[in-house]
Amino acid sequence: MEHLTQKKKLTIMIALMAAMFFAAINQTIVSTAMPRIIAILGGIEYYTWVITIYMLTSTIATVLVGKLSDIYGRKPFLLVGIVFFIIGAFLCGTSTTVFQLITYRGIQGLGGGILMSATVTAVGDLFAPRERAKWTGIMMAVFGFSSVIGPTLGGFLVDHIAWKWIFWIFLPLGVVAFGMIWSMFPKTARKTTESIDYLGSLLLSLMLIALLLGFSWAGTKYDWGSTQIIGLFGASVVFLIILLLVERKAKSPVLPLSMFKNSIVTISNSIGFLMNAGMMGAMMYLPFFVQGVLGISPTYSGFVNMPMSIAMIFLSTLSGRWISKSGKYKRFALAGMPFMVVGMLMMAFMSNVAVAVAAMIVFGIGLGISMPVFTLTVQNAVAPTQLGVATATATLFRNLGGTIGIAVMGTVMNSTMSSKLEAAVKAGEGPDLTQVDADTANQLSSFLNPQMLLDQPKLKELHATLPEQVQPLFTHIIEMVRSVLSDSLTVVFLFGMSLLIVAFILVLFLKEIPLRSSNDSKAKADPETTDLIKKEPSLQ
Repeated sequence: MEHLTQKKKLTIMIALMAAMFFAAINQTIVSTAMPRIIAILGGIEYYTWVITIYMLTSTIATVLVGKLSDIYGRKPFLLVGIVFFIIGAFLCGTSTTVFQLITYRGIQGLGGGILMSATVTAVGDLFAPRERAKWTGIMMAVFGFSSVIGPTLGGFLVDHIAWKWIFWIFLPLGVVAFGMIWSMFPKTARKTTESIDYLGSLLLSLMLIALLLGFSWAGTKYDWGSTQIIGLFGASVVFLIILLLVERKAKSPVLPLSMFKNSIVTISNSIGFLMNAGMMGAMMYLPFFVQGVLGISPTYSGFVNMPMSIAMIFLSTLSGRWISKSGKYKRFALAGMPFMVVGMLMMAFMSNVAVAVAAMIVFGIGLGISMPVFTLTVQNAVAPTQLGVATATATLFRNLGGTIGIAVMGTVMNSTMSSKLEAAVKAGEGPDLTQVDADTANQLSSFLNPQMLLDQPKLKELHATLPEQVQPLFTHIIEMVRSVLSDSLTVVFLFGMSLLIVAFILVLFLKEIPLRSSNDSKAKADPETTDLIKKEPSLQ
């Protein structure tokens, strides 16, 4: 699409940014409200599933659409992604049980995966890597802007209106984005020489489903050493082995194995995996601290997240421009990652709102500086004709990291809470329930549940309805549970920080090559990329 005029490219970018914002705002608006939604619908034990199912379906959709969009063009997938997302979002607002919400989030995830993959790849079609860095930074800023208004708006809606409007309020924007893509985005002809790798796609999907279900259920629904979990992990290994054998001989593989011989692709994807595992896994549990430990309402909880988003918007836009101007990218990853590590460390030991806000700012600075780097490195290291599958693979590793990070940290939090709560009761830190009758003691014992902390209005209502002599015991229990939750979240954030440290070490080994100033498939590339093109006829 490099033949298009700059004015036409700018018009298309506006349409892409509208689509990106629609998908992003529907994600960020849910974050602060989800604990309250789960408290209303019930089923805190399925909390991670609401997040995991979205990541699962979006991950599968992302990697499959990457190759298909290389064949059929980006436009049809941008449109289909928006349609799926609209349907999923509408249905989420009609949920009456947590299981319905999980199902509809799965549909929404299909649309989100298709949309995010096609949007990022389309930017790569429009601009060469050197200029692309600037626009990647701007797209990240659009995502960041949604992070500014989304959590606060979500908190306000769940506090003052009705939680279903969290999913419905931006549906008109989806319709507008659909119309803009339909009218502005150019249609591309199908590559008749390319065939669809049906068997590879099926095996890849089955492998991902088995792997992600294993991580999602381990430690929650089943023990890590149970037959079910071992069976799922075993199945994922079997599917992976068969997939590797099939992809080696496939005419047009859905996951070209030769791409991973490029060290830039492999290291960048590994960093993306670890970054998202640390970031997403820990960030999803931040509302538990702000609302559960500090007792802040969802509305004000959104304000705590806001400084991180503002810092990310500012720095991602600037770092994109700096990368474009200098043609260098490694220095920005090296500069940004330490900020993320320090920010996560601050989260682990935050004790009040001021420290939480400071941690968010530091983390946001690191996120803004380093976020535009790793998709860009992958896109720059492969042939332009393989842009879709390379971008999808990078997104796949990030989504896998996020999904596995959320699941593992959910297990870490739940197991830590159980052990610490049990230890606190045995140590005599709990209230003396012998001074009340058996029925009251049983009622008070039922409050030894962190889910109680996530619905502050209900907590106040319960306190007010209890007999005056029982209220001090109730307060004692809630404070003990709050302390246990705080200690458990410290472990979660420290685990996330350790993953970010490993990611930073990998950055040291990342090879830096000049950013191409053209999308011409014959443009000079690094030797690894040149070898890749020679071995992969479909890339020439």
